[in-house]
Amino acid sequence: MLGGVTYRLDIYRQGLRLSSRRNQRIAYLEFGLIVLVVLVALVLTAFTIPALAMLAQILMYHILTMTLANASVGIIAVWGVHHDCDETIARTERNPLVNLLTFNLLYHVEHHLFPAVPSNHLPALAKRLDAAAPHLTKAHVLPSTAVAIDFIHNRWNKLKDKYQNNNNNNSDCPIRKRFA
Repeated sequence: MLGGVTYRLDIYRQGLRLSSRRNQRIAYLEFGLIVLVVLVALVLTAFTIPALAMLAQILMYHILTMTLANASVGIIAVWGVHHDCDETIARTERNPLVNLLTFNLLYHVEHHLFPAVPSNHLPALAKRLDAAAPHLTKAHVLPSTAVAIDFIHNRWNKLKDKYQNNNNNNSDCPIRKRFA
């Protein structure tokens, strides 16, 4: 998770270094607003007025959620879409619900091939890419439902067998020896 935070800071640092003066001013304004929200949340925690205390809790929850989300970017948006990609550029996802929840960020092959395409146009691009080059989009970010159910079933059976074997072998358990 710490790598996710440093990754995000590196992206900001590179963005500031490479962007125009106008975009740098916008970024610094954004950083200033983030610091302001954190300071307001910390100051509001000192108040005992119920409405202000509630606002402080909401702001602290928001800050914690955003910090955790930024820390997990490295896992989800970098490792998750690039790991084990020997034959393809990256992984992609075709599940519409997952893509809705991730704002189309898991159309990653499409992003690598056409980085200038806005994320709201990636689903249409994905359909065209599936027709033109299906070998590039065969690696998915998430396993299929059948693979996930099979994994859970196998794991459950291993745990069940282990538990049953431990129960059948009472001689290894000192508590069972004592009360047998």
